[in-house]
Amino acid sequence: MQASIEDWFRREILIHEPALVRFLSRNWFNQNDVQDIRHDIYVRVLEGAERQLPHSPRAFLFGVARHLLIDRVRRERIVAIDLLEDVDSLNVLIDEVSPERRATGREQVQRLSKLFDRLPPRCREVVWMKRVEGLSQKQIAERLGIAEATVERHLVRGIALLANALYGSTGHSSAKRVNDEPLIAVESRHGE
Repeated sequence: MQASIEDWFRREILIHEPALVRFLSRNWFNQNDVQDIRHDIYVRVLEGAERQLPHSPRAFLFGVARHLLIDRVRRERIVAIDLLEDVDSLNVLIDEVSPERRATGREQVQRLSKLFDRLPPRCREVVWMKRVEGLSQKQIAERLGIAEATVERHLVRGIALLANALYGSTGHSSAKRVNDEPLIAVESRHGE
């Protein structure tokens, strides 16, 4: 059985390696990690194939790649905030970033994260798929079962709400400030 999975892997998965490396290079911020990520993807693909061979190996490979990148982005997002708190203990120079700038950066990341969580659910979902997962508007529309125009409206609205909450008025009427704290109003429209 093991030999047949290895043959399947060589025949159905390894032929997509150049496309996979291009995908990872386009979608991951640290090019030094690409080969390690590729290896982790192959491990997950083999583990999944041992349970059941997928009907569409290429789609399975890129689905695993996309999910692994999302997992890493989530982990990086958490680690990055934690690392900011521990930078002083490392006792190294980091481009002479002042404690004030570091604190301001940490506050901005935490604030953006909280604001993102307060977006209307569909806007939040669409913005995440576009900005984090790197999906096209067409892919998002297909995944959510909505029109591309609706995806575009959610993107524009979500980005406008975040910009308004962070930087002040952008002319978007559904984001308001209360007691100088940004408030993102949840408006629901059926079908969106």
